[in-house]
Amino acid sequence: MASQKNENMANKGPSYGLSREVASRIEKKYDAELEDRLTEWIIVQCGPSVGKPEPGRQGFQAWLKDGIVLSELINSLYPPSEKPIKKIQTSTMAFKQMEQVAQFLKAAENYGVVKTDSFQTVDLWDGKDLAAVQRTILALGSIAVTKDDGFYKGDPSWFHRKAHENRRDFSDEQLKEGKNVIGLQMGSNKGASQAGGTGYGRPRQIINN
Repeated sequence: MASQKNENMANKGPSYGLSREVASRIEKKYDAELEDRLTEWIIVQCGPSVGKPEPGRQGFQAWLKDGIVLSELINSLYPPSEKPIKKIQTSTMAFKQMEQVAQFLKAAENYGVVKTDSFQTVDLWDGKDLAAVQRTILALGSIAVTKDDGFYKGDPSWFHRKAHENRRDFSDEQLKEGKNVIGLQMGSNKGASQAGGTGYGRPRQIINN
């Protein structure tokens, strides 16, 4: 146990923010260094009442498994009157804990975490893919930093900001010019004969002999 801890400390290296390199690394495997950073953020974001996990993947899993800490985390990113999870239940029953985790996942999706960045309940509960759990929390932190709405706590450099949508706002004059261009591209109907035709939108005249 002591040798494993020493090995982790030796391999840890200098502390730095969650760069894109780290983000891509966790897609392949559980990242012990990322575990430290995410744990630090969750405690800063939620407060000391959420406790602190034992080091290592099993400790990280046990800390989050019942869904309580995760629920506290997502709630902390909203004003008190708008918390997405109204009731956080403490229970030793498996289905209740899994239900709590599912509530977090739903709230995280509503917050902006895309499905491809979301873990499945069994990934956490059965420990099948804790790297996916890290990826979800990482995505949540990135969105919180990007929103910059005053609810994120901690060092902003811990997460990279997500790219904003490339939105363009056009003035009425620019939109009018665009319509003219489209009209020219479609060609002109000058010189075309419409003899015998009717005006657009006017009823056809029926003459009885």
